[in-house]
Amino acid sequence: MSDPALGLLMLGLIVVVIMLGFPTAFTLMGLGIVFGFIAFYDPTHLFTENKVFELMVQRTYGAMTNDVLISIPLFVLMGYVMERGALVDKMFYSIQLAFRRVPASLAVATLIVCTFWGIASGLVGAVVVLMGVIAFNPMLRAGYDVKLAAGVITAGGTLGILIPPSVMIIVYAAVAGQSVVKLYASAMFPGFFLSLLYLIYIVGWALLNPKVAPPLPKEQTEVPVPDWMRKFQAAYGTNMFSGLLKALGSPARAKAIKADNGPLGYREVASNFLYTLVPFLCVGSTLALVWWYVVIHPQGVAEAAPEGLEQLGSSGPATPEAPSDNGPPAAFYWWFGGIALACLALQVRYYLRLDAERLQVIKLLTTSIMPLGILTVVVLAVILFGITTATESAAVGAAGAFLLAIQARTLNWQRTKEAVFLTAKTTAMVCWLFVGSALFSGVFAILGGQALVEKWVLSLDLSPVQFMILSQAIIFVLGWPLEWTEIIVIFCPIFLPLLKHFNIDPILWGTLVFVNLQAAFLSPPVAMSAFYLKGVAPKHVTLNQIFGGMMPYMLIVILCMVIMYLWPGLTLWLPKYLYGG
Repeated sequence: MSDPALGLLMLGLIVVVIMLGFPTAFTLMGLGIVFGFIAFYDPTHLFTENKVFELMVQRTYGAMTNDVLISIPLFVLMGYVMERGALVDKMFYSIQLAFRRVPASLAVATLIVCTFWGIASGLVGAVVVLMGVIAFNPMLRAGYDVKLAAGVITAGGTLGILIPPSVMIIVYAAVAGQSVVKLYASAMFPGFFLSLLYLIYIVGWALLNPKVAPPLPKEQTEVPVPDWMRKFQAAYGTNMFSGLLKALGSPARAKAIKADNGPLGYREVASNFLYTLVPFLCVGSTLALVWWYVVIHPQGVAEAAPEGLEQLGSSGPATPEAPSDNGPPAAFYWWFGGIALACLALQVRYYLRLDAERLQVIKLLTTSIMPLGILTVVVLAVILFGITTATESAAVGAAGAFLLAIQARTLNWQRTKEAVFLTAKTTAMVCWLFVGSALFSGVFAILGGQALVEKWVLSLDLSPVQFMILSQAIIFVLGWPLEWTEIIVIFCPIFLPLLKHFNIDPILWGTLVFVNLQAAFLSPPVAMSAFYLKGVAPKHVTLNQIFGGMMPYMLIVILCMVIMYLWPGLTLWLPKYLYGG
């Protein structure tokens, strides 16, 4: 048997052996050692002098000295601390109240929490199990269709590996030799866009067939408004914003109102008024940040060339030129102005209708989401804006997760040990996986398997579109029996050398792979999300019902990939704007 044929046999065996249930990392190392020994075999040398052992040492050292991998244990620790800290219960309740008038409000709240929690933790299994415990039974008790309830949890729970910060993106960056921050920026919009497609599907299904998501009873949609707010409305009017503003100027009537802890003091009035400003501050700070980064920041970064210096290749001293206009195009100002006016109109409408129920919902959302939201925004912003590296940002996120859990008084010594143990276990798995894949890919290339695959693909004379469809279709099919880790470390390196020939951006191709691998968690027979949910679901919920609920979301994943390819700006605009190129 020729060496290339041995390489193909090696590739086929890895799929079969993994499907039989053997550990992926040690299977990669075992096959790499066996086939590498055959490739380097020299009858004139001793057994111990085979070069495959040197290759294993070199590949192991190369994998373990990869700086990109340092951020993995820190991001994983951040996720496990948040998951063990039980910070999601109050968040689900407050979001469900905020969307209580939307069709399928429980399912919508579940998807939003899955998306938000996936950003914070990036752990698919933890998010699916956690939301299965918190949201699955309430949806079933409310009369929701089993497929709708199961589908939204399993599909929403997988978003954690797509929306940054994601361990999968870090692994791909290490395999493909790409920038983590560029991949984070490229996956940002597609991740939220896929979540939006899920949301449209859920609401649309509930509108077309209200039986799948019956309206909730009044006791589940009633906002728990304190008695003092009702008395305050009677004294100052139903609009809480104007009433609290009046109470700040004339607090006499407010002090006569009895709250839970005694008379309503000036401090309580001021704190509640600050809560009313939260929507305005969120929108205003977002618009201000965009304006600063697009308009003001480039002007501060631009530096004038020193006068009197002779430029290389010039015939004399440099002469000052007229300053070039490096500001944003005129279209930006039109778009920004239109969005700002729309936000202003929505804010005015909201504050004109701000009653006690809306204020209480704001308070619940602020106390349950704001701390975690600030931490998540900080972790992502410092990466995307180049303030810190991914590793430093992961350290900030892990420390912030500990502070949040301690502040919420939900993290004890036992949960801390569990989080650290699970982090060490996950990190060890990833490290062994990299060692095994490095050895496997090295031997595969030495045997000529990589060259044979490239020669075969090039002989097909495919266009870039056809190659893109072929590669993504193969990864989609591989997602049925394999997990994302095997696909990223084993099969992606086979396609990566071909991208340059077809003039395909590895950032775009990699982001399509990230979206594609959402289906790996939703496609039988492996479909790990289904098994995660089945472990916490009631006994009468069958695995087939869970599979049936996941199937439409696989079609949505394919639709998202088609839109991403037809509209590359959805993926590439943000990294190009932030980092050029």
